[in-house]
This record gives sequence, C-alpha cells and structure tokens, in this order.
Amino acid sequence: MKSVVHVIILTFLFFSTNATTIRVGNHQLFHTINSALLAASDRDTILVEKNVYFEKNIEITKQIILKGIDYPVLDGEHTYEIISIKADNVVVDGFKLQHSGVSSLVDIAGIKIYNKHNTQIINNILDDTFFGIYSQYGINCIIRNNSLNAHRTEEQQSGNGIHCWKSDSMQIIGNTISGHRDGIYFEFVTHSIIWRNYSFKNLRYGLHFMFSNDDAYVTNRFENNGSGVSVMYSHGVKMFNNYFKENWGDAAYGILLKEISDSYIQGNHFEKNTSGIYMEGAVRIDVTRNTFKNNGWALKIQASCMDIDLHENNFIGNTFDVGTNGSLVLNKFDKNFWDKYEGYDLNKDKIGDVPYRPVSMYSMIVEKYPSAMMLFRSFITSLMDKTEKVIPSLTPENLKDNSPLMKPLPL
Repeated sequence: MKSVVHVIILTFLFFSTNATTIRVGNHQLFHTINSALLAASDRDTILVEKNVYFEKNIEITKQIILKGIDYPVLDGEHTYEIISIKADNVVVDGFKLQHSGVSSLVDIAGIKIYNKHNTQIINNILDDTFFGIYSQYGINCIIRNNSLNAHRTEEQQSGNGIHCWKSDSMQIIGNTISGHRDGIYFEFVTHSIIWRNYSFKNLRYGLHFMFSNDDAYVTNRFENNGSGVSVMYSHGVKMFNNYFKENWGDAAYGILLKEISDSYIQGNHFEKNTSGIYMEGAVRIDVTRNTFKNNGWALKIQASCMDIDLHENNFIGNTFDVGTNGSLVLNKFDKNFWDKYEGYDLNKDKIGDVPYRPVSMYSMIVEKYPSAMMLFRSFITSLMDKTEKVIPSLTPENLKDNSPLMKPLPL
C-alpha cells in the first residue's frame, strides 16, 4: 500500500514540476511559434508577445497552452490554414488570426480541430478567414468569447463562422459572428449547447442545424441574416429565450423547421422577420410563451405538420398571424393572445367567449397566389376577411384557438 502511495506522489510531483513556460518574441530565445512548439513538451505554456507572425501553418501536436499577449497577429497570407490542432487538451487563447487561405476542395479554417478532445478556443479575433473555427470529430470542446468577421458577398466563396461536424458535447458560448455563409453550423452534432452568441449579417443562416440531435440553443441573438435559424432532420432540440430580428427576404425566417420532431420552442422573441416560424414536416413540437411582433407572417405551418402544441404566446402587430397550405389540421392552438381578436369576455375570466380563427381568407389566397399581395390593405381584402368570418369556406375549420386571451401575457 505504501509503495502505491509513493508512486502516486512521485507521479504528481513529476507532472506538476515538469511543465514550463516558453516565451516567443523579438527579444526572446524563440522568434517563431513553430520553433517554440518543436521545443515544447506536453503541459507546457507558450506565451506569444505582440507582433505579426507569418508562419504558414501552425500545427499543434502536443498538449500545450498557446496564449497571446495583447493579441499578436497570425497571418495566413490568403494561402494557409492558420492553426491546426492535432492533440488533446489544447488551449488557444488571445490571438488575432487573419487572411486564411480559400479553397473549394479543402475546408481551410482560421483554427481547426482534428478529431481531438477537450480543446479550448477562447478570446480570439478572427478576421477574413474562410471557415473561422472548425471542429471535425471534436469531443467536449469549448469555443468561447471569440469574435469572427468575414467579408465575402457570395455563399460559394464563404465558409461558416463556427463549423462543427460529427462532434459531441460541444460548448459554443458568447461568440460574435458576422459576414460568413452560416454564422454557426452543426452537422451530426449531439449533446451540445449554443449559448449567448450574437450572429448577425451572415449570408445564409445565423445558425444552421443538420442531422443534429439532443442539442440546445439558449439566449442567442440572430439578427439581419439571410434567415435566422434553420433546424433540419433533427430531434430533441431545445430552443429557449432567443431573439430573432429583421431576418428579411423572399425565403427568410426567424426559424425554419424541416423534418424535426420532439423539440421545444419556448420564451423566444420574433420581431420584424418575413416569417417568425416556418414549419414543414414538424412533429411533436411544443411552442409556448413566445412573442411574435411585427412580422410578415408570425407562423407558417404547413399541412405536413402534426401534434404542434401552440399555447400561451403573444401575437402582436403581425401582417398575418398564421398561414397554411391545407385544410387538414392536426395541431392544437390554446390560450394565446391575438391582437386581431374582436371577441368579448362576458364572464370576465380573461378568456374570450368565442374562438379565434387566426388564418384569414386573404392569407390563404396569398399562399396560393403571392402576387395577390398587391391588394394588401385594400377594401376588397377587408371585405373578404369579414365575409369569411361570418360564413367560413376556404379557411381550415379546425384551425382555431378556443380559449383566446383578452390581454397579452407578460413575457
């Protein structure tokens, strides 16, 4: 037993005393990061002084901490991947990375993780990179407090800001991303969280999910992107307390849901989007305590959706509250506030005494004939909607809120 204790103590002393700090700078022993990496051992820290470094590609194959002092610049000269991480337990902290290479064949990034665990990429600035931060088979990695900005004008010439592919247990926290194809992209990513990020003015989506299950995105802002968020072919996704604003365009949405199931949309704010939420092939989605304000369509729910539970939401100032393309309704609307509701509350229980039908006749016509928007706010459209309320003919009979609230919820 004593021998085992002695081995443990000796091992602890070895690992605690073997790590060293190596400095890189004009007046240091090492003038380049690559030369310092060659001399470093696992668990060492490399401190890089402020300067501009042209090192082609920095390949990290040891478990080290690479830390910048006052944001030294790593320049990829429009040719190279700047940092390639090929070891576990690596930390990259406090650099400005700029001008990575661009390729249509290889996913070149400012920082790329190659099939490694427990990497931390924190407090960096990435400017004019093809892909910003790229995780390929990354597990339990943290990408936090980075600023990523690109300047491309066409999707095919731009990569994604934070790109995760076949990764697990990722933490994407507190980053600011703009100017990329997609701000954040998840494909085959599981058990991960996206929290407190600001994704704006990206060419396609602020956040894009593909085949990624049991993830959550919470308290993010998606503003003025081609579209806010797209979640496709996934299940078990939690979407809480996010803000979607001014995602405008012919096919722009706050959230696009396509072939998604068993997920939650709660506490979000949708403002000034072409469509707040667009659902196609969505099944078993709980939509509660969200605010839809001043959107074109608050909600577009296609006939292919079923078991959508939409309750306790506020619909305020939207051009159309709900749009659909069919008459079969297999979804539930209950206890929402609709500012267009003209019913009454005789028993003063704060719930309307007559149901509210959020789909107007005019919205059904516009769904089939988009050019009919030219008649918006005309007398004839108002007359059609009033007539439809009295004698329903085109709007789905079962698409109604039987317990509409008389006052908005304090969300």
